[in-house]
Amino acid sequence: MTTTTIASVAEHHRSALLGVAYRLLGSVADAEDAVQEAFVRLEGHGLEGLDNVGGWLHRVTSRICLDRLRSAMVRREVYVGPWLPEPLVTDHERDDPVEQEESVAMAFLVVLESLSPAERVAFVLHDVFGFDHAELADILDRSHAACRQLVSRARSHVRTRRPRFEADAATRAEVAHRFLESTRTGEVVELLAVLAPDVVMQADGGGKVAAVRKPLHGALRVARFLAGLGRKAPPDVIVEVAMLNGTPGMLVRHADGTPESAFVLDVADGHVVGVNVVRNPDKLAHLRA
Repeated sequence: MTTTTIASVAEHHRSALLGVAYRLLGSVADAEDAVQEAFVRLEGHGLEGLDNVGGWLHRVTSRICLDRLRSAMVRREVYVGPWLPEPLVTDHERDDPVEQEESVAMAFLVVLESLSPAERVAFVLHDVFGFDHAELADILDRSHAACRQLVSRARSHVRTRRPRFEADAATRAEVAHRFLESTRTGEVVELLAVLAPDVVMQADGGGKVAAVRKPLHGALRVARFLAGLGRKAPPDVIVEVAMLNGTPGMLVRHADGTPESAFVLDVADGHVVGVNVVRNPDKLAHLRA
């Protein structure tokens, strides 16, 4: 087979592989790198003897992600402030089931961060993508029984900490619109009406830009902070509504189009229960206009 043929086959699987890698790594850039590395390995291996190229690519990509997760755990121990996943632009016209939307929700990805690398890979591949225990054993180099235990332990942990999730897309859109308008105008009363009483706001600046270092708890504290941001925003700032991690969110750009921050919302029971603000410029690079 020629390199061109291998490239076309790999391209056919790119979207699915990126979906797996992003859920495993929480980073768009790292997911793209992992998938690209899998393609390079496919070129080196060739197509001969591969009855299921897609399965081979998924296994290799998952193993690459597992190695990267182990390295990431060390880096995040010294990370400045809260660590949030990179915001993902999602297609508002897609027909994915709610479970798929929930699996890219920011709050869900944050819960996955509390799992060990092996638990995260086992849980995501098994419960989100339907890999069986035999496939997990091959990827993780563990016995079937050990993989079953990994999935069970991770599932129990996720179930305990699983965030609330608004299943109705229309409700999410309506709540997000009210939040965005209230933030723009800096109206505390209107923000209080859309925020859940126990809302939590956290910001990720990575020590590179100004951001609150500790999460803000409670509707009044969060509303006052957001209202202040809205009133102090420069007149030439560009605010865009965008689908981020399955829910309408807000992208804030400088006048030249450079992304300044991304607001990713967690919506449940008709209110915003989580406000995740990503400001680390390294995590916004893929959102450049």
